[in-house]
Order: sequence, then structure tokens, then C-alpha cells
Amino acid sequence: MHDVFIRRCLELAERGRGSVGNGAMVGAVLVRSGRIVAETWHETFGKPHAERMLLEDYRDAIEKADTLYINLEPCCHHGKTPPCTDIIVGRGMRRVVYGMRDPDHRASGKGMAALRSAGIDIIGPVLPDLCQRFNRGFVSARSMGRPWITLKRAVTREGSFSASNRAPLKITTHDQDVWSHTWLRSRHDAILAGVGTILADDPQLNTRFVQKIHQESGLNDHSTLKKYAPLRIVLDPKGRIPIDARVVNDDSRSRTIVVMGQGSVEAQDKVSTLRKQDVRVLEIALSADGNFVWADLWTALLLLDGGAKGITSILVEGGAETWRRFRESGNVDEEVTLVGQA
Repeated sequence: MHDVFIRRCLELAERGRGSVGNGAMVGAVLVRSGRIVAETWHETFGKPHAERMLLEDYRDAIEKADTLYINLEPCCHHGKTPPCTDIIVGRGMRRVVYGMRDPDHRASGKGMAALRSAGIDIIGPVLPDLCQRFNRGFVSARSMGRPWITLKRAVTREGSFSASNRAPLKITTHDQDVWSHTWLRSRHDAILAGVGTILADDPQLNTRFVQKIHQESGLNDHSTLKKYAPLRIVLDPKGRIPIDARVVNDDSRSRTIVVMGQGSVEAQDKVSTLRKQDVRVLEIALSADGNFVWADLWTALLLLDGGAKGITSILVEGGAETWRRFRESGNVDEEVTLVGQA
């Protein structure tokens, strides 16, 4: 039954998507005699972690045979919240089952060691590949110092991704759009496009095609997945983005980040105008080859608002020049290609 309860932890953890900043999405479940008696998830960046919240809110006595399930190794260091290992030991837990080891060097392996030294029975990792895949943005941020990058493109059956005259070309079907918005866009912290795509297509970069999804846990409980509206990033080194472009002019413009070249003379007037429109502008240094200094960009995105809105996963949607720059930089973890029906 361990798999069943770890999967339930992941279902709960999903509810924190978009709210935990550059932290991990974590769910916690307290099981007694094969039944869940308490459960919760990490709700918001800076608030107590899932296992601490569960054990603080659960007022009944912990019984000897109770088991605590969590999809991520509990922390054992002081950060924005006290160590979770302290309350696990303090509440008298005798058994903990965890999904994956924490990639953060402050906790990796140390959380489990602290619990074992307190005489707690530790089981795990359980479904570690699934848990790592689920929290791949957090894992990438902690292990590589950058967000997880997915490169997505759409091509015709002939392999084209634009019309010969560079006019906008609709390639994907409605069903493909629904799938893409549901399982790609809304599963990343941000959607990224180059300014060339904004100039050519004026895209919305939103999740308007997401449909209501239900997933079934092993406990016959149905949970509706959260419809998450990712942030929008536009790479615009020379400040060419039109002020009336939809991503900087619609009702969600405060969720748009325009990244411009630091010290770019051409961009200065536009920086001021965009900020007056509640658009966030990041000014990042450019390298000699015209690319942004990637390390500076990753740091700025991971630590957005002190980490509270830190971006740990990005879906790169185009266009061709942006795809090329990402591939050449070596900053691509996964590629998804949608092939149109025409």
C-alpha cells in the first residue's frame, strides 16, 4: 500500500502548484490501520511545510502503528520554518515513508538520518522516479541552479513551423491545444517566447484551453487538478516589444516578465512605460554573442520576489531563433514536438 499513499501525497502536493515559489510541492498523509486520518499539503512559500502543518493541526494522539507518508524527505535545517524532523520526533511518530531524497544539500540524506537516530522506522524511497518527475523544477533548481527547461514546438507533417512568407500559421488542432495547455503550459511555472514571436503572432501565452481534469487516487477519491495560470516571459534584448502587445496589455499583464538587455539604450523608454503598465521588467546583462548571460537570468528568475514567486520550470514555445539559442546553450532538459494534422 505504500505506493497508494505516496501517490495521494502527490495529488495533494499538486494543489500547491504556483504558490510555493522556488520550493517543492509536498503532500503529507497520516495513515492508521490502512486508512487516512489526516492529510495536507505545502500551501504557500514561507508557510509551514506539509508534514509540520499536518502534525501541528492533528490534535489527537499519535498511535504506535501510525505511519506518516511524505513525497519528499523532511528537512532537518532551520530556514523560513523550523526543521520538520523536530516535530516528527516530538509528536512521537514511529514510522515514516518517503518518496524521494531531498536534492538540497542542507537536507539530502540528513533528514532521514536524523529520524533514524531518533529510533524512527524509515521506509523509502518509494516511487522516487515519479516523485522526482513531479518536482523536476525544484530538483533542477537545487541540483543545477536553474529552472527545468522544456522546449516545445509545433510543425506540419512536412516539417515546417511557419508559412513561407513568415505569416502566422496555425498548425495544431483544438485537441492538441487542449492537451498542450493542460499538460504542458499549466504544468510549468512560466511560458517563454522570444520577442520575434510576439511581433509575428501576438500570442496570449495563457491556459485558455485547459479543461476540468479529475484524477483518481488509489483510495477512490477524486480530486480536481488546479488550473494554474503560469507566468509569461518574453526575451527582448533590445526592447522591441510593442506596448499594445497582448501579453503586456491584457488583464494578466502583471504576470508578464519582459527580459531586456542591461544598459540597452534602445530599451530605456520602453522599460519605464512597461512598468507603468504593471509589467515586470528584468534587465539582464548580455554576452558578446548577444545572448543573455544565462547564469544571471536563472538567478533572477529563481529568486523572483525573494523566491516567493521563483520560477523553477519553463516551457519555451518559440520561435525558431529562441529555440536555437536554448539548444546551443545546453539549457534544454526535454523537447516536445506537436505534429499538425494538415
